[in-house]
Amino acid sequence: MATEAYERYGVPTAPEDAAQEYMTVQETAYVLKCSVSWLRRFLGNHSTLCGRNGHGGRIITNREQRAAIHATRSAGDPRKGRPVPRRRSPRRTTVNTPVTP
Repeated sequence: MATEAYERYGVPTAPEDAAQEYMTVQETAYVLKCSVSWLRRFLGNHSTLCGRNGHGGRIITNREQRAAIHATRSAGDPRKGRPVPRRRSPRRTTVNTPVTP
């Protein structure tokens, strides 16, 4: 069961207007189709791609920053050579075949 704080801050929410100038992390995650936790970690590593409202306050992004986040995310991970974030592949199951002598 999700906590009240997760329901309030951890779930992407649709913005009132998709073309508005400033958005919260939850609205940005909704527009970019990613999770809020991934976006928070990403912005923690790329602090120039977001702004803060007050000392340690709400993280906000503007249009240029959202475009830069999208471009960085679409470029892929230079260490691994794959898109970020990566979808998990289903586990492969192996069939045990009996060995005939």
